Amino acid sequence: MATAAAAGQKGRINLPLLVAVLLIPAVLGSSQTIFNDGDVSWHIATGEWILDHRAIPHADPFSFTWLGKPWVPIEWLSEVIYASTYRLAGYAGVAALVTATLIALHAVIFFNATRFVRPWVAVGALVLVDVTLIPMLLARPHLLTWPLLAFWTLLMLRAREQDRAPSLIAAALMIIWANLHGSFVFGLAIAAAFGLDALVDSPDRQRAFRQWLVFGIACGLACLINANGLEGALHPLRFTHFKMLPLIDEWKPSNPSVTPFVFGVLVITLVLLAWQRPSLPWARWLLLAAMLGLAMLQVRHQAMLAIVAAVILPQGFARGAKRASAGDPLSGRIALAGAALLVAIRAIMPLQPPDNQANPWKLIAMVPPKLRSQPVLNGYSMGGPLILSGIRPYVDGRGDMYGDELVVGYADIIHGDKEAFDAAVRRWNIRWAMLPRESKLIPVIQRSPDWRLVASDNVGAIYERISP
Repeated sequence: MATAAAAGQKGRINLPLLVAVLLIPAVLGSSQTIFNDGDVSWHIATGEWILDHRAIPHADPFSFTWLGKPWVPIEWLSEVIYASTYRLAGYAGVAALVTATLIALHAVIFFNATRFVRPWVAVGALVLVDVTLIPMLLARPHLLTWPLLAFWTLLMLRAREQDRAPSLIAAALMIIWANLHGSFVFGLAIAAAFGLDALVDSPDRQRAFRQWLVFGIACGLACLINANGLEGALHPLRFTHFKMLPLIDEWKPSNPSVTPFVFGVLVITLVLLAWQRPSLPWARWLLLAAMLGLAMLQVRHQAMLAIVAAVILPQGFARGAKRASAGDPLSGRIALAGAALLVAIRAIMPLQPPDNQANPWKLIAMVPPKLRSQPVLNGYSMGGPLILSGIRPYVDGRGDMYGDELVVGYADIIHGDKEAFDAAVRRWNIRWAMLPRESKLIPVIQRSPDWRLVASDNVGAIYERISP
């Protein structure tokens, strides 16, 4: 009877698995909101440039303000991947890539969690994770690193379970990560935290120290294999010193009025921690506390906190005890086939971004041909779409390349500082402007006899300078 029951259990479709790994990622990956950021466009344009030239740019090829100045994209691998899917199937291809990435992320978290907690509990945890991810759920390089972040944390976790350091082959993942996105520095921090855990709790501390030291050195060397070398490895740290950061939404401190649902998830998690009192080594609590501090310091770190916590906490809630789990090959095969089918369907089903500041395609289509090659003052989010349209912007989302002088000065202009605007017009010989409808600069332009309205829609307006 027991054998028959086990066979019946193995033959039953694992509904929580299908919901967690297929249904939820398919819904999230099909949302138009993944394109609600102007950076999506310039990342695609950069990838297309690399594909066309079969080289990584060393100078800005896009703007007119910074044209020819030194610039090497540190996220070039992500940009090539996005551009390739865009060329294959347009925005539907990009959405398919996002869907595949989310499937991979959910699979890692789900399969790890179900080693310790019941499947539907794992689904509930994933829902809380997704609520946290949604504000940063954008088709940009950071998203491609999410499953890598989860898998990396899982590798560290499994290594500690087996009282060893991860293999040197695992360190090679840092080569990929360092060329996908600057968040690779968090991978190093996570490895360091687990190394500290090993140094404190391993029965053979000398062996643990040697193994984790060698692994850490290998990871550090792997990070140097990128388009910028040492500069690329140090760039994520140098970016934190820019004065422009408070001007960029994702770099601002977390605020309940901006991401209320994230704070709701945080409250739920803290209540569960106080109620269940999960047991974890103190080094892992230190890691989670540090990531919580970073998440409060800057919005962009909220997603990383959620992913790392979702991998680490299940073992703590189970107090290290693993669940007895029989293999379920049928559900595994169905999930794998379903994932391939969903990604393929997503790639062939038409999908267009919503008409907004990050995707002002109708407004760009209204730009007269004679103005397209002339210097433009553009809305910040509109810079990426202008690049993808072949128009050189004044500024775009590459704030680290433009630097504080241009970006901070641009903030004064776009907020209606007439003197700063007039100075920029003279310096750069601005001939036209494309601005979002709510821009504080529009009333300044409208009061000036030197400018006239060319076109407008529900997203923004185009003005032409008529004075010499």
